[in-house]
Amino acid sequence: QAACASVVHRLGCKRKEAVRCLRCSHIDSRVVESRTLAEGRAVRRRRECLQCEYRFTSYERIDEKPLMVVKRHDDRREPWDRTKVETGVRQALRKRPISQSRIEALVDELEDSALQAAMESHEITSTRVGEMVLDRLREIDDVAYVRFASVYRAFNDLDEFVAEIQHLSRGVVRNAPTDAKSRS
Repeated sequence: QAACASVVHRLGCKRKEAVRCLRCSHIDSRVVESRTLAEGRAVRRRRECLQCEYRFTSYERIDEKPLMVVKRHDDRREPWDRTKVETGVRQALRKRPISQSRIEALVDELEDSALQAAMESHEITSTRVGEMVLDRLREIDDVAYVRFASVYRAFNDLDEFVAEIQHLSRGVVRNAPTDAKSRS
């Protein structure tokens, strides 16, 4: 049925494309909220299944030259993976008093910022992405910031945690890691 709805939509009928519910696989849902992202190049829609009332998010994006992330150690390029960023942010904010909607908004903001930073070349370094995440987490939650920094900067011992917390409490922003121990 979903494929049929998609074909009908392309033929110009007024029927909308169906988005299958992730929980019950029902084909009908209603749009609860729509938000434009990336300066109009994408739309995020919160949907609710008409059968089980489960809420989920769908994205519509213009399919253009993909954003590529340049890995810091070997200059490999891989496509932007929103899920990677979201997973890292969620891990850092785990059990912190930050709502799911705020986390989604943060990931949207990070994706928008990455797209803006890579506007001309369609490339952004993994170092820049990591620093963008750190900057935003620092504004939201100090504990999440230290958690993310500990993984991103590959802390090896307690002294590195203490040093980062001291930098944080003094308001000092550290630069991106450049040594060999850092990970992509």
